[in-house]
Amino acid sequence: MIDRQGRLFGKVSILDIGAVIIVLAALLGLLIVPGKSGYSTAQIATAVTKPVEIEMMVRGLTVRDPDRLLKAGDQTSILIRNQERGKIDIKKVEVLIPKIPVPKLDGTVVTIEDPRLADTYVRDFAITLGGNAQVTGEEVVFANEKVKIGTPIEIEGARYSIRGSVMGINILAN
Repeated sequence: MIDRQGRLFGKVSILDIGAVIIVLAALLGLLIVPGKSGYSTAQIATAVTKPVEIEMMVRGLTVRDPDRLLKAGDQTSILIRNQERGKIDIKKVEVLIPKIPVPKLDGTVVTIEDPRLADTYVRDFAITLGGNAQVTGEEVVFANEKVKIGTPIEIEGARYSIRGSVMGINILAN
């Protein structure tokens, strides 16, 4: 089968066959096996850029004037996993005062704003951020970083640096 010159059936060199197998394995690895980002080249190629909204929850931020800190329509820098990932729009800002349950004499329970925090400078924020991201199936990838519920994110402007976590992701129709 193999002659003295290392050819299979006298026609093809065994070294050539080995080289072809190595090249095919490398191409297969690039297309199918995920890399550091968690995505294979085939998955990244099928990603579609769509507008998304990221809902961010910030708990216990101490701020003197919470209504003037952030404004809808402004742009801010976004950091995901401590890496800057570009600019994103602020769509909506809700300043929240935590509520506590209070039992009434008739046995029902009502919730009221926590009086301990109503007069202090501690506030919670629900911030809706909007921008374009790559969407592969149900996964959202913003600036080459997966964004999921619970992902720690930070927004940064000239007067603030606010850390929170993702509490919701909405993929919008084009």
